[in-house]
Amino acid sequence: MKVIDTHSHFNLPQFETDRDEAIARMVKAGVGTICIGIDMPTSVRAVQIAEIHKDIWAIVGVHPTHWEVEYDHDALKALAQKPFVVGIGECGLDYFRKDDRKAKPAQKALFQAQIDLARELDLPLMLHIRSQNGFMDAYEEALLMLQNARTIWPNIRGTAHFFAGTKEIAAQFINLGFHISFSGIITIFPEYEEVVASVPIDRILSETDAPFAAPLPYRGTRNEPAYVIEVVKKIAEIKGLSVEETETQLLKNSQHLFKLA
Repeated sequence: MKVIDTHSHFNLPQFETDRDEAIARMVKAGVGTICIGIDMPTSVRAVQIAEIHKDIWAIVGVHPTHWEVEYDHDALKALAQKPFVVGIGECGLDYFRKDDRKAKPAQKALFQAQIDLARELDLPLMLHIRSQNGFMDAYEEALLMLQNARTIWPNIRGTAHFFAGTKEIAAQFINLGFHISFSGIITIFPEYEEVVASVPIDRILSETDAPFAAPLPYRGTRNEPAYVIEVVKKIAEIKGLSVEETETQLLKNSQHLFKLA
C-alpha cells in the first residue's frame, strides 16, 4: 500500500452496483481508504465494508446537515468500539445552505455530542466544516468549540476534511493538533496552492471524498479512492517533492493519526 485515501464513501448508493470492482481498482493502485459514515445506517455499512476488505477502515458518525435526526449516543458509541473503527465523524458544522444556517444551535449540539464521544473513546475526529460562500464562519465557530474542548481533552486530534479555508485557518487547526486533508479540488483550482504550500508536510493528509469531486483528469466522472494518486501528485508538485517521497510521508501521517495497522 502506497498511500491512504483518508475520506471516501464506498457505503453510499453510487457504489452499490460495482463496489467490488472499484475496490479492486483501488488495491491495484496501491491505495487503502477510510470509509466514512454520515448517519447511523451508513456508519453501520462502513463498518461492514471494513470488516470484509483488507486496507479499508471505518469512521462512524453523523453529518452536520443531519441535525434533524435524533442522535443516539449509545448506539453510536457501541458501533465506534467495533474493530476497524478508527475515528468519529464526519461531524462538524455546515453553513453552506440557508436552511442549515437556521439550525446552528442544533448543529452545534450534534457536533458537541460527537466531540464528547471522541473524547470518551480517545478517537480522532473527522471534521466536516463548510462555511457559507465568502465567509469562514463555520471554520471560526468550529475552532472555538474545539479550543474549548481541548481544555478538558488535551489529546484532542483529528483532521479537517476537504479543507477549503485559508492558510490562517489551517494554521489554527494545526496549532490545535489537527491535520489538514486536501481533496481533488487542489488539482482544479489554483487558489488552493498557497494553502497547501503553507501546511507542513507532516500535517497533510490526502483524500478523494469519493464518489464526489473527482480530481483532474477525471473531473466530471464519479470519483473513487484509486484517484487519490492525482491528489498526491499535486501535493508533491506544490511541495517540490517527488511523488514517492510524498506518498511515504502521507502514508506515515495517516497511519500515525488513525493508528492503522
